[in-house]
Amino acid sequence: MSSSLRLSLAALGLLAGCCSPPAVPDKAESVVVIHGLGRTPASMKLLVSRIEGSGYSVTNFGYPSTSEPIEALTALLGAELEERFGEGSSEVHFVTHSMGGVLVRSYLNEQPEPHQGRVVMLSPPNQGSEIIDTFADSELLRSLLGPAGMKLGTDEGVTSELGPVRFELGVLTGDRSLSPLGSWLIPGPDDGKVSVESASVEGVSDFRVVHATHTFIMNRRDVAEEVVHFLERGEFLPLEPEDD
Repeated sequence: MSSSLRLSLAALGLLAGCCSPPAVPDKAESVVVIHGLGRTPASMKLLVSRIEGSGYSVTNFGYPSTSEPIEALTALLGAELEERFGEGSSEVHFVTHSMGGVLVRSYLNEQPEPHQGRVVMLSPPNQGSEIIDTFADSELLRSLLGPAGMKLGTDEGVTSELGPVRFELGVLTGDRSLSPLGSWLIPGPDDGKVSVESASVEGVSDFRVVHATHTFIMNRRDVAEEVVHFLERGEFLPLEPEDD
């Protein structure tokens, strides 16, 4: 091999190294990201990338949200955690969107010991959804949302059975809507799918409202910064003082 060819290959190697993403440390803390109802892991990719950029090892968990009951989805999550983390699953952090938060609550509610990791929920229907209440008898909605989605009502839904949380929880929810009909059905400020009031839950560690919609809250850079700050410190970023 000629010296010029060696130099060219070396240069290509250096260039490839410069363009490679930063390596995640072997002992990086683990985060499991969970999408919402009717979505896929692709909906969380931008947020996953930003969390990984802060030095975390991230698992983007996917599940059949519209075809299985919440009990089956909870079992799927438990099996995934057992396979990936074994006994260390109690120290894993969670970041969820919408019904993903209910799924994590359902899983952690079954665990005998308090969870050691932190949890951030984006627009979770922690107290259920008035939209589900209104259309509870709709066969069309039932076919779209599936058995788990139809259990998200405010009166007799799965959320009323879970009780207060027993882990460090930060909730970020929105007050902007892309759904005039949804907002008309929901009392008070909302994000088109979940009211600000319904997003909270007894035992929450920190709660914050951002100017975001339910559908796209996970794509905002400021939301990703809040998520990472809570994972690191158990609280959201300090609020800036309002102008007089």
